[in-house]
Amino acid sequence: MNRRTFLKKSVLAGTTSVLFRIADGATAESSYPHIHTIDMTYTMKLNPEDLVQRRRIWDDAHVMAALQGLVNRETADLYQFFVGDQTGTLDHYWLNWMSDPDNWLGHTRQIKTDSLRSLVMHYRHIVKGLVVYDENVPSTSNVASTAAGVEDLLPVRYDSSIDSLYNWLTLDPEGPMFEVALWLVHPDGSSLFTGTGNIPGSATPSTKSSKCDAYIWAKERYLDTGRCNPAKMGFYIDAYWLQKPFGYIPNHTLSNHDYFIAHRGFFWDLSPWEDEEPIDDPKQPLGTDLSTLKAILHSAWRQTEGNSMIHIGGFIPWDKKYTKHAGGVHGGVETEWQMSYIISCFNAYLDADALGLGAMANASFFQHYPLKKSYPQNIPVHNDIHSDKKISYITFYVGDYDSAAWLYQKLPSIWNDSARGSIPLGWAFNPNLSDRFAPGMAFVRETKTSNDHFISGDSGAGYINPGALQVPRKFSGLPSGIETWRRHCKKYYNLWDIGLTGFIIDGNAPPMDSAVKDSYAFFSPRGIVAQKIPQNGVWKSMPFIRMTSDIGGSPEDVAKLIISQTSISGIQFRIYRSILQTPSWHKRVVELLKASDHGKYIEVLDPYSFMQLIGKHSETEVS
Repeated sequence: MNRRTFLKKSVLAGTTSVLFRIADGATAESSYPHIHTIDMTYTMKLNPEDLVQRRRIWDDAHVMAALQGLVNRETADLYQFFVGDQTGTLDHYWLNWMSDPDNWLGHTRQIKTDSLRSLVMHYRHIVKGLVVYDENVPSTSNVASTAAGVEDLLPVRYDSSIDSLYNWLTLDPEGPMFEVALWLVHPDGSSLFTGTGNIPGSATPSTKSSKCDAYIWAKERYLDTGRCNPAKMGFYIDAYWLQKPFGYIPNHTLSNHDYFIAHRGFFWDLSPWEDEEPIDDPKQPLGTDLSTLKAILHSAWRQTEGNSMIHIGGFIPWDKKYTKHAGGVHGGVETEWQMSYIISCFNAYLDADALGLGAMANASFFQHYPLKKSYPQNIPVHNDIHSDKKISYITFYVGDYDSAAWLYQKLPSIWNDSARGSIPLGWAFNPNLSDRFAPGMAFVRETKTSNDHFISGDSGAGYINPGALQVPRKFSGLPSGIETWRRHCKKYYNLWDIGLTGFIIDGNAPPMDSAVKDSYAFFSPRGIVAQKIPQNGVWKSMPFIRMTSDIGGSPEDVAKLIISQTSISGIQFRIYRSILQTPSWHKRVVELLKASDHGKYIEVLDPYSFMQLIGKHSETEVS
């Protein structure tokens, strides 16, 4: 079972200083005598089948995300309860953990706010106005999020009805009566972006797509001019969600916007395919979405001068656009791999908030969590090959955690499983996830057992196809990005004391050349696991192995698979990748293996010992 198969099955219908504990036990002055909280789960009790209520779900969540991003830009002050079943249980879990008496917020008072409108009134002094967007051109909602971050605005959908949020924000005497600082729709509600003539306010000819014209307009206004942060991007579904609001309501992912708004990031939602018109813009010239995406990424690369990796949060909205599942012609994994290949050619990586675990709240708050300078782990030493020459060494890659949203949603249930610590496991938490979810990364280090070993997930400090870093770079034609990736990963690997990359997704990109493998030998010297490499060996003292297979389903079926692949005529090394499976599940697999006739030939190792033995057993690769 691959990850996207799993995903498809998972979609869900005046200040006083106080003291707080930094993770190593030291104390420091805090500027958090109190924080404000709000319960946004009422939007999940509205009926998405009713147009008025559906629009309220969207409008309230969008304004809340932007307000939170602006408020939390410099300090952690505003926290929402939204994600986790219908009552925000996940947001409550993490705030409760951070509020432990010995933790960061242990002496911080929580002030509950009763409504979004009360919250807007409380923080209205930090808002410089509104950016108003066009429901009939859904991409303008993402442009509005970009504008909100850069110009300190609240994004709101144009709606002249008396009960609309737009009306309350602009005209209601009991509201803030904000001025509209930026119109992405004409003031009478007619569309500004029409896909004809020139792009509004520009000499640039229209792309002949209103969707893409809006993004090119935003690129020229914010990216090309350096006003926006080119190294932070949000790839989240636009207001097209209003046309297909099925599923778990937080999967509109508006709550994910806050972090990227706080960082003045650039938002987009575009198809990677040039051989079909996207379902949300079927009349555009073939390939316009892809051309627009490449123009945006080229601009971001120029602004970074190629010296910074570009962090893209989000994922293909495969249940509503761009895939066979949504009426397209390409499969889900196929579309994921195409997008990954494209962005990798521009020094960009995914923080892959994929459905159905894509929703996350409060990342703009979490970014202020105080981390230690480093988090050492005790790397085991295991240099002795078994005296029995009939032995199969196996290890488990416990994934997929290449998304802050996935880590945030699944840690409470999976990490707290009662069997954790009973067998060695390789927890593949991408180290860059500490940007958006530092509390979770600190939490696991503070509660680990001797059998919990931390490695990187795919493909290091971010999901990338590393073969697309080397020249020639198919989609960009840019110079090599290898050195930029090397520096980027080294920083995060040092912070979290990681020396092993548990899975490199080569995808559709070329195999890694010697320069890319050299870069991994620098920041991941204890080993790599990849797809387009020989079975196993050593590259300049770095052990490597090809990923054996994904495992899922019942422990009984997995044990049968592993036994069927076990040889009793030599030394074997095999690594298995699980997806969101508990320690109890892995323990049961091992129990079944040990109870089988082949059990005496199977030894389960932690990933570091496993790679050490590959290094001892294998010949150095010379090609």
